[in-house]
Amino acid sequence: MERSILGAIFGSLFGISALGGLALIGSSPNPVPGKPEGNWRLLDPVSYENITIFPVVSSSSQDTSPFLTLDEGLSSGEVIVSEQGAVGLARTRDGRPVALPPSNSGASVNQLVLINRSKRPLLLLAGELVSGGKQDRIIGKDRIVPVGSEPLPLDVFCVEHGRWTGASSQFVASKTIVHPSVREQAAVAQDQKDVWDAVRSGTLAKAAPPSASVSVTADAAAPMLYAPRITTETIETAINTAAPTQAYAKIYEGGRVGASVDTFVEELRRRFDRATFGLKGERVVGVVVAYGGDVAWSDIFASGELFEHYWGKLLRSYAVEAMARPGYRETAAITDAREFLRNLNGREVVESEPGVYRWREITEGRLSLIELESIEPRAMTLHRLLLHRTS
Repeated sequence: MERSILGAIFGSLFGISALGGLALIGSSPNPVPGKPEGNWRLLDPVSYENITIFPVVSSSSQDTSPFLTLDEGLSSGEVIVSEQGAVGLARTRDGRPVALPPSNSGASVNQLVLINRSKRPLLLLAGELVSGGKQDRIIGKDRIVPVGSEPLPLDVFCVEHGRWTGASSQFVASKTIVHPSVREQAAVAQDQKDVWDAVRSGTLAKAAPPSASVSVTADAAAPMLYAPRITTETIETAINTAAPTQAYAKIYEGGRVGASVDTFVEELRRRFDRATFGLKGERVVGVVVAYGGDVAWSDIFASGELFEHYWGKLLRSYAVEAMARPGYRETAAITDAREFLRNLNGREVVESEPGVYRWREITEGRLSLIELESIEPRAMTLHRLLLHRTS
């Protein structure tokens, strides 16, 4: 009798457990493709002045060769970006004419038209800059443009506040991605005014108090506050002398500011290359970035090849942010950096184009995780961005 009762109880518990398992599986009909959480490893940090970069390496890698990047597409003429409402013909690098689609609406600050004439799907990352048209713009959101698609209305943000004219409606590759404070406003806040504010101020981040790891005793001096090299004053000077239209590229890549950034980037690159040289069986697929003791940003890709393609302009963007941020001269802990490799639990927003890609954003407190997953030609997480929001 007792044995029968116990058997019934355990049978009921087993049934409940099994049903719970089925419900859990049913709630996730489309499991996240690509690398699971924890499939990355952090190398020792690379530090210079107030920035620390943790290389992210992996022993496995996806084949990302089927995807075309924006720089490649614009340079070859396989991708055409133009102002909305532009008419006429454009030509690819090999001379083939491409008709620009007619439009009843005129040019728009926050929308362009993109044509992908390549035989590969096109990968776009939020913050990539295209130059030309009536104003320089940046891509507003990570996405994939499939092969053979119709002309695409492309959401963008302006990073050149003082111009609305242009000899051509066409845009060219700038090989630039804006620095994190600007990129955050496009990718997360999605507000044009906030984008302009971030361009003009250099950074929206405030100097956080020293972390608990930096102890201050009666016999020790207080932690030293790092004075930023790029200030609102230096930006105003750049605008007055070299960038009267407030063009992002002319502010941060030309003149005195650009030269200073070049020197900073050169030293960072030298240290990073030395730290990642001679890896055996692993490739660098991303980075976690800290400013002072504040771990703030991470970019991780599906392959080492894809990371290498973006690394040059990402490194420069991180350097600009470092030079503009106030902060304390301290180094972030690797335990804090590992937090940027975990998945978040919070409010989730998902957007998708059937058979092409899935974009999702998860918000947990001040953290935002954005993942771009391809569906065809193969399923993988092409890009993963996790950031600590400044606002």
